[in-house]
Amino acid sequence: MNTSVKIAGVELKNPVMTGSGTFGSGMEYSEFVDLNRLGAVVTKGVANVPWPGNPTPRVAEVYGGMLNAIGLQNPGIDVFIERDLEFLKQFDTKVIVNVCGKTVEDYLEVVEKLADTNADMLEINVSCPNVKEGAIAFGQKADALYDITSRIKKIAKQPVIMKLSPNVTDITEMARAAEAAGADAISLINTLTGVKIDIEKRKFVLANKTGGMSGPAIKPIAVRMVWQCANAVKIPIIGMGGIATAEDALEFLMAGATAVAVGAMNFVNPYTTTEVAGGIEQFMEKHGIEDINEIIGCVK
Repeated sequence: MNTSVKIAGVELKNPVMTGSGTFGSGMEYSEFVDLNRLGAVVTKGVANVPWPGNPTPRVAEVYGGMLNAIGLQNPGIDVFIERDLEFLKQFDTKVIVNVCGKTVEDYLEVVEKLADTNADMLEINVSCPNVKEGAIAFGQKADALYDITSRIKKIAKQPVIMKLSPNVTDITEMARAAEAAGADAISLINTLTGVKIDIEKRKFVLANKTGGMSGPAIKPIAVRMVWQCANAVKIPIIGMGGIATAEDALEFLMAGATAVAVGAMNFVNPYTTTEVAGGIEQFMEKHGIEDINEIIGCVK
């Protein structure tokens, strides 16, 4: 039985990976989860310099998920390479580094520093507020997405995955822009923008007012967007958004995703990733599926 999948020439032993920002770089989770059983570990977003993140409170529970406004707090690329990437070297899993920035130059600096590291692929978080565009995210304008993708591709040594924002009118326009600019793959969806209000205090629950909604409630939207993009582009897709079980992951694969990432559910049950990987194998055995690629994109 073959569970391996290929993304831009990189082979993953199975299609299950971690959602950026929900698993650190695997250090804390390695006490619970055998990282060798994962197709890939996707790290928390890293910038060219340390970011303090947003003021607290910055996490709130909501029906069917959570809102977060962490603000991509991270130690900066130099500490990250020395500490996090060094830690991940010991495991037999692929390493995908999530990259963030406030300007195109910020991203390029990080991508350059990652060139000679053990990172197997780069996932570019284009949901960051683009400072030069008045804080509109890079992933919310097709021309801005095209520009940043093509500039990163010119210098990147590893395959480039563009992580798309769902907070747009037409997700396929963004997918096509990323593909046209040379992206090796796309991942989606990132969080949906939401708000929670404390009616007793008559104020926003999050200090940032808005936050990114993740968790099971967003899954049908995520599956729909993955399916749309699978019909719009030829490059591989990594699907994410509300995956809690193997059944959830299989929906994404059948909609056209080559791999999947488990995000918010890592906070609820740290074993979710390995349980999903095991559940996919059980499904394949039960249905006599020899190769996982048989079911990728089987629902048209």
